[in-house]
Amino acid sequence: MNAADPISELDAVVARSRDAQAKYEAEGSQERYDRAAQAIGWAIMEPGRNRALAELAVETTGLGNVPDKIIKNYRKTLGLLRDIQGVVTCGVIRDDPETGITEVARPKGVVGAVVPSTNPAATPANNIINALKCGNSIVVAPSPKGVACCELLLEFIHAEFAKIGEDPELVQMVPAPGSKEKTQRLMETCDMIVATGSQNNVHRAQTAGTPAVAVGTGNVTVIVDETADLAAAAEKIRASKTFDNATSCSSENAVVVVDVLREAFIEAMEKAGGALVDDEASVVASLWPDGHLNRHVIAQDADKMLSALGLEGQVPEGTEYIAVPTSGIGPEHPLSGEKLSRVLALYGATDFEDAVRIARDIQLHQGAGHSVGLHSTDPSRPMMLARAIPTSRVIVNQAHTFATGGSFTNGMPFSLSMGCGSWGDNAIDENVHWKHFLQSTKIVREIPPREPSLDDIFSDYWETAGK
Repeated sequence: MNAADPISELDAVVARSRDAQAKYEAEGSQERYDRAAQAIGWAIMEPGRNRALAELAVETTGLGNVPDKIIKNYRKTLGLLRDIQGVVTCGVIRDDPETGITEVARPKGVVGAVVPSTNPAATPANNIINALKCGNSIVVAPSPKGVACCELLLEFIHAEFAKIGEDPELVQMVPAPGSKEKTQRLMETCDMIVATGSQNNVHRAQTAGTPAVAVGTGNVTVIVDETADLAAAAEKIRASKTFDNATSCSSENAVVVVDVLREAFIEAMEKAGGALVDDEASVVASLWPDGHLNRHVIAQDADKMLSALGLEGQVPEGTEYIAVPTSGIGPEHPLSGEKLSRVLALYGATDFEDAVRIARDIQLHQGAGHSVGLHSTDPSRPMMLARAIPTSRVIVNQAHTFATGGSFTNGMPFSLSMGCGSWGDNAIDENVHWKHFLQSTKIVREIPPREPSLDDIFSDYWETAGK
């Protein structure tokens, strides 16, 4: 190998990963897979290491804040470990005498994980746990800003592996410095890609010629209807919108409020730390000064965000986020898209039907397939949204960021990667979780014949249409 050749260097990493995975599978057991997953979990959850990773993430990426990243690293990992506890991923996973089929769990092989700078520790840890729980090895491709955090995470994981005698070659990363060429090569030579982050990365993953699990664009829209508990809705929106400085793809980007409660909602919002800024043109000019999102606003603390937008002294003390009234939707109206900041677009609707129309239009512009939210006490309305909007998730009366990717108070799998179905150009419409890192071999035995008669199949049809 030419040491100066970055592609050869990457190929060597993948080759070592493939050798390690083959041994891991051949000598694997459920106990071993579970122990490896636990080791990875403790590598990021141990308090001192969690804080070190959170601090390094903020220092090197300039995104989010340390307290929330500590919470995210902890809760996302704990929730995932709960989800996979007791899950069978080695040996027989189903044995059905009626069909004569025995299903045997098999790993995918070498997983190539493309991860974003917004969650440079939590997302790779999530992928690494899922991969090793299912008998795979993994090579992580961090974003350029996330390299240092990924290196430290792997250092912690390998330290835990040393305690249990596990092979460190099972968990590797693209050699620094990262590059598009190395990541592309990884995607072409691994056995499975899991891609989270920019849609450019997702597109490249889905066209690399390797089976890919990928995610769509987030641009969450939440409806607040006339039956909502406004105080609860306002507090949940605040908590969700401000968490980790809106780095999450599940952070609210637009709220649609029915007109009859507009003033009451604004009052509740202001009590919960939001501020109404009724100057769309000025905010847009400051948020997109050169046609691109202002890096001094993206994922920043409230004070830095307000300063970058020129709003110091123009909003109440203690303002945590701003809401900007708007009505436009589409490319010419950037507030209708994802903002990755503590900035919320506020839309008005004549009634619930109009609110659904607005939410649908926003999703069709950006974020189709990801998720929408609803604050309502009308039990019929979640189903109305589920039928009307191109979305994979309808989050009801919850803080959206905490609910979409799994919560201890709902049944969604813990994940940092949201599949968005065909609406979002994805093959899956689920939260990426352990089952996407597993495949199976089916042993098929002969059983007594189960051939139906024509009458068994067509009797109801013949009664209606005749023969």
